[in-house]
Amino acid sequence: MVSERRGQTAGVKAVAAAAGVSLGTVSNVLNRPEMVSPVTRAKVEAAMTQLGFVRNESARQLRAGSSRILAYLMLDAGNPFFTDVAKGVEEAARAAGLSVFLCNSNEDASREADYLDLLEQQRVQGVLITPIDQHSSRLRNLPARGTPVVVVDRAIDDDQHCSVAVNDVLGGELAIAHLLELGHERIAYVGGPETIGQVTDRRAGGWAALRKAGRPASDLIEINTGALTVAEGRGAGQRLAGLPAARRPTAAFCANDLLALGLLQQCVTLGIRVSEDLAIVGYDDIEFAAAAAVPLTSVRQPRQLLGRTAAELLLDESANPDHEHQRVIFTPELVVRTSTSGAG
Repeated sequence: MVSERRGQTAGVKAVAAAAGVSLGTVSNVLNRPEMVSPVTRAKVEAAMTQLGFVRNESARQLRAGSSRILAYLMLDAGNPFFTDVAKGVEEAARAAGLSVFLCNSNEDASREADYLDLLEQQRVQGVLITPIDQHSSRLRNLPARGTPVVVVDRAIDDDQHCSVAVNDVLGGELAIAHLLELGHERIAYVGGPETIGQVTDRRAGGWAALRKAGRPASDLIEINTGALTVAEGRGAGQRLAGLPAARRPTAAFCANDLLALGLLQQCVTLGIRVSEDLAIVGYDDIEFAAAAAVPLTSVRQPRQLLGRTAAELLLDESANPDHEHQRVIFTPELVVRTSTSGAG
């Protein structure tokens, strides 16, 4: 029967007694149900239901040496890009019968380090991470101590990690090439901070597009931001509007969609016509990009596929002694909408 003391439930001994089976049979029902006959398994499961039995997963983890939990440490939970990646992670984890811990570094290196320490202490089966610094010593040390790590949304070329990313240099090149093809000569690159690898890669792609067009890198006017947020995008819009007319860009490529949406909002507030006065390209193609007041041209990343692929690599590494690290890079796609085309 269920213990009357608050916070306690029946244990495996009570289940075994109620079902008239051995402790080993109850253990098999919990851990290796295929080894128990359907009739006996049904008796044990009925006893568990009757007694309100709740499995002690923490004890099982201690015996096994690891949990049935994956962790995804994302860069910014406020960015829909990362929540879409997390959906892909969860999809793969659920298919394998695992749960997912979601953690948010919020672009804070000390917070990231604290989470990595905590996840290792919790003996998670593995960690997926979009790192602030992909060369962090903690990332290098975790696999050596038995916790597999897969880097998400950053390409990393070493022999200790798998990584899954999109070719951000190509993505930046697609964005700037599109604006050059539309005839824009003064183009702004809005993004920051530079410590985030995606920001520097996308800018490098913009420079590559200028070189291919025979234009100097100085033609890309840099508007640095402190974060990849809507608020920073609005601030960038205010700064662009304050430039002398002769220097004011006629187009802007933003390092992500949140910056682009903030810039677009500020343009509407200031009476600047998006596309006609300022063409805007974002990056990620989050759901809000197409739903904006002026639908946003954006470089699309396969967000859920990134998460699902990373989780599958992590699951293989944790279960397969012959696992070989892989560096998976997807190709981005430019999605043209009203913010650059002017078409309604």
